[in-house]
Amino acid sequence: MNIALIANDSKKELMVQFCIAYCGILSRHDICATGTTGRLVAEATGLPIQKYLAGAQGGQQQIAALVASNEIDLVLFFRDSITQRKNREGDDNLFRLCDVHNIPVATNMATAEVLIHGLDRGDLDWRNIVNPK
Repeated sequence: MNIALIANDSKKELMVQFCIAYCGILSRHDICATGTTGRLVAEATGLPIQKYLAGAQGGQQQIAALVASNEIDLVLFFRDSITQRKNREGDDNLFRLCDVHNIPVATNMATAEVLIHGLDRGDLDWRNIVNPK
């Protein structure tokens, strides 16, 4: 499966901790991420991560393009819903694309844990039918 990681600045450390905790599961999949998030996760876990531009420089849009092309199977986007940010439209676009292409997306730790356990159990194997390699 192809997993995309995105984290707003205030959630990057949470994403790193999540990836450390679930490194065993994540290591069996292909991971891509926005630039800074990808670098931090790779440094902490040793996981190979395809890094795109930093989110503010267009990395989120690069991942959205992969979602639109049905090249992503799962999105983990730890976002800060409290702090006012400039890129809310980009977030909405990414979520809309995930909805259109039936791509599971988690925006917080609780949902990410449910999805990662489901991924480990094979609950997301239906994506292999939708997106054969």
